[in-house]
Amino acid sequence: MARVKRRNTVKSEVNLTPLIDVMTSLLAIFMITAPLLTSGIPLNLPKGDGKQIEGQEKTLDIGVDPKGNVFIGTQRVALKDIVPKVKAIVSENPKIQMVISGDRDSSYGQVIEVMALLRTAGFTQVGLKTDAKIMSFENKRK
Repeated sequence: MARVKRRNTVKSEVNLTPLIDVMTSLLAIFMITAPLLTSGIPLNLPKGDGKQIEGQEKTLDIGVDPKGNVFIGTQRVALKDIVPKVKAIVSENPKIQMVISGDRDSSYGQVIEVMALLRTAGFTQVGLKTDAKIMSFENKRK
């Protein structure tokens, strides 16, 4: 009987299973943490039907929290300092859009006061930010 000799060769294959596991975990982590980085201060926004503004990097977010504090991005600003700071930002980027994010529990008058300050300073393109309205099945049929 003839014996067949087997050669001991090294397999040069890459096992992709651990790589896929790590990439899936990283994807899940980034998907969870990315929405948390969009707003500098925690606000409970009212619901609305408006469409989302395209190009988030082109917006200036002015926030009003429930205590009446005003923020430009994450920096707290006094009411008297809003217009000079916004003018400085707009002078650097004239195409920037201003959005006021008023917390649902904040004073309506405080949000309108911020909007009025910006409008009297000559900024006519000022919007209000809301969360997407959750529509029930009954509302969709009408």
